[in-house]
Amino acid sequence: MRGVLVDAGPLVAILDQSDPQHTVCVATLRTLRDPLVTVWPAFTEAMSLLGSSWRGQKALWSRVEAGVLALAPLDESDAPRTRELMEKYRDLPMDLADAALVRVAEREDLTRIFTLDQRHFSVYRPGRRRRFSILPG
Repeated sequence: MRGVLVDAGPLVAILDQSDPQHTVCVATLRTLRDPLVTVWPAFTEAMSLLGSSWRGQKALWSRVEAGVLALAPLDESDAPRTRELMEKYRDLPMDLADAALVRVAEREDLTRIFTLDQRHFSVYRPGRRRRFSILPG
């Protein structure tokens, strides 16, 4: 799988013009050539954050339906490593969405992530010594 992982924050900021990070996230999105990839937990988080706006939720669904945003599969085989990551980074703490993104990064050999959570993703390591390339940078 090729692509740029995307966390809930940019998904919301791109769709919500009142979000303080809207302009920077839209500008970052315009520079990307690889497809956007997320995971169900991050998608769910973004839907929750857009909860007061059916228009925003509908726009997020349309990104998936149009193939602009891919949902990377997660299944039972990913659960042990996802739990292990949450335990490893429990002092931050690491939530399920972040753990799922890191798991997919390891499994699919992805290192670029579009996130507003630089604090956590600068600490997380997808694999032994690799670091994420965080966008916007």
